[in-house]
Amino acid sequence: MSVKLKGMTWSHPRGYDPMAACSRLWREKTGVEIAWDKRSLQDFESYPVEELARRYDLIVIDHPHVGQITAEGCLAPLDVPDREAERAALAKGSVGLSYPSYEWQGRQWAFPIDAAAQVQAFRPDLLDRPPTAWTEVLELAREGRVLLPLRPPHSLMCFFTLAANLGTPCASDRAEALIAPESGETVFDVLREIADAAGRPAFDMDPIAVFEAMAAEGSKVACAPLIYGYVNYAVASFRPHRLAFADIPALGPEGPVGSALGGTGIAVSAFSSAKEAATDFAYWIAGGKTQRGPYAAAGGQPGHAAAWEDDTVNAATGNFYRATRRTLEAAWLRPRHDGYMDFQEKASARLNDGLLRREGGAKIVADLNRMFAEGSDG
Repeated sequence: MSVKLKGMTWSHPRGYDPMAACSRLWREKTGVEIAWDKRSLQDFESYPVEELARRYDLIVIDHPHVGQITAEGCLAPLDVPDREAERAALAKGSVGLSYPSYEWQGRQWAFPIDAAAQVQAFRPDLLDRPPTAWTEVLELAREGRVLLPLRPPHSLMCFFTLAANLGTPCASDRAEALIAPESGETVFDVLREIADAAGRPAFDMDPIAVFEAMAAEGSKVACAPLIYGYVNYAVASFRPHRLAFADIPALGPEGPVGSALGGTGIAVSAFSSAKEAATDFAYWIAGGKTQRGPYAAAGGQPGHAAAWEDDTVNAATGNFYRATRRTLEAAWLRPRHDGYMDFQEKASARLNDGLLRREGGAKIVADLNRMFAEGSDG
């Protein structure tokens, strides 16, 4: 009897196309069929994983969910016996903290298949080079040439990145305050300045919306200084204008450090009746050979260093991977405890409300610290 699995990923060519393409190869290789559904980016960032786990065998997740999913018991750990060598190879191929970001309470709950952090996007036909310092970003912003996504949770991700880049990273440990008041106010003031320059529409835009606006005919937007990289837009044929990518511009003295880590991982439902077959696929699609081959060729943004270092993969994407690798390697890991996802949603909304109402930074930062403390126990 043939095995048929169901998988859930997110609705974008980068999220869906490589899963579908690799699953066709997997069926040819093993006879196991995997049918993939997809959900919007906004749902991907907020939809309860437990509900998905009851309906799907394989789920694409992001790492801040791991505390919640561990508490709910809805995913099967992937550190199964007798596959230690394979996991060691996956860990060695981690881009930055991508692989350990899915480890929680001593177990591995997913494997990275997509590595991302906030990087910088720019129009090479409108800029000779990407800005490397925040002062240069502000000069472009005053000319109306800068846009960034501020739709929740991306405003909070910008706050996180700016804080860590300044050398005052937000807390990853729920026992600590999110950020010291004075440092938080400094970060808020920087975010407010760039948000004001980007304009009110930015508060309704996620990264995809910003990329679409940048790549359109007649666009004057030359730079998105903090935005999760999307390799598809680095391909010349994808949109009217190709976007180039670079490391984030530095606000602090240490260069492009502290970007809020993103990306996705492949996980297996604890409720699946075919956990072994689903686990086999997870190991295969996360491996270096698959990642730099069919996964990348189908428009995926691989999570394995073998792809990030591959000449063919970089040549097809305007050197997307090598141009942003420094930022990825120095990225900051978000909190992952049970309760963090609720904080992320509420904190993003509070941050945006404060920016739009032009409230003082001290009140906003105090509220963020309070929310972080209140949500620390899940």
